Amino acid sequence: MEILTPGDLKDKFQDPWIAPYEKVITMVDDQKVEIVEYHPCISGSQWMIYQYQHSSDIVLNAKRDGNKHTFLVKVGKSNLSLKPSLHAAGIEEVSVDDDEVKVVHAGLAGAGVGAAMCRGMAEGVKRVELQDVGGGSKVGRATVVTPRMEKIVIGVDDTDTKEEGATWTLAHNVGAELARQGYNYLDHVTVQLYPHNPNKTQNCVAIALVFAVNPGEKDALVQKVVGLLKEKTLSDKTAIAVLKGLNVPDELREYGKSAKRSMLTVEEAEKVAKNAGVELVEVTGSQGKIGALAALGVYNDIEEAVKVYY
Repeated sequence: MEILTPGDLKDKFQDPWIAPYEKVITMVDDQKVEIVEYHPCISGSQWMIYQYQHSSDIVLNAKRDGNKHTFLVKVGKSNLSLKPSLHAAGIEEVSVDDDEVKVVHAGLAGAGVGAAMCRGMAEGVKRVELQDVGGGSKVGRATVVTPRMEKIVIGVDDTDTKEEGATWTLAHNVGAELARQGYNYLDHVTVQLYPHNPNKTQNCVAIALVFAVNPGEKDALVQKVVGLLKEKTLSDKTAIAVLKGLNVPDELREYGKSAKRSMLTVEEAEKVAKNAGVELVEVTGSQGKIGALAALGVYNDIEEAVKVYY
């Protein structure tokens, strides 16, 4: 076994058949890990999504958005049995050791090259424990070691007025500003709420911003979001909701779906948030708590998030 940093890999493998991944992030919550990878290709990476889902029994879910892969996996070992075309690549093992996450990737031929060298060159990787190089007809196998991070999702609502503003753009600009400050801004989800709400400005949507942070950074992130919103919002009703971890509690999910179909109150939002362990923060007012909390309930179900219930 050879232990190499991303820089070492780039120096050692300058072959034309190496395509480095852009970035790898791993977020931990109890015995589950969410792996986010930015692949060098776009739609071509759908092959990897299919293979991992069908080859590794510890992969609970896999999806692609552009060149971004997201794998939800269990800590443990997989009964991986590689077979050309049928089961050509997968995750053999996932473990969490203090402040590090170790993911063992394996693949045949080109998939093995991706498992070892391509991933190992990505931003966010600390080192790679290279067992087999792969390529040609050979197996490639490597342990990719990344820092242990946490997932923070922040719901935002009520930042505009009937005269001006747009919540989806302001929320994104907040996320983009935090990315410039060094935070990992992973996603922006627009959530359609009850279209017949008489208090709406127009389209009645809330936003969920998704971040990966180092352990202990949650409070600082929230403070920065509040500060930016307080500075930029046009509304006196702005509020946010903060969810930590990979799980969306059932009560929170049902609340999010209810907010798409009916009118809800601030008091209901506060009760559900307390039960679900979600932090609610008034930026300039309390009305925004309703939509901000609802956005957290369905942020990880894109089809449901955008659906309109008449």
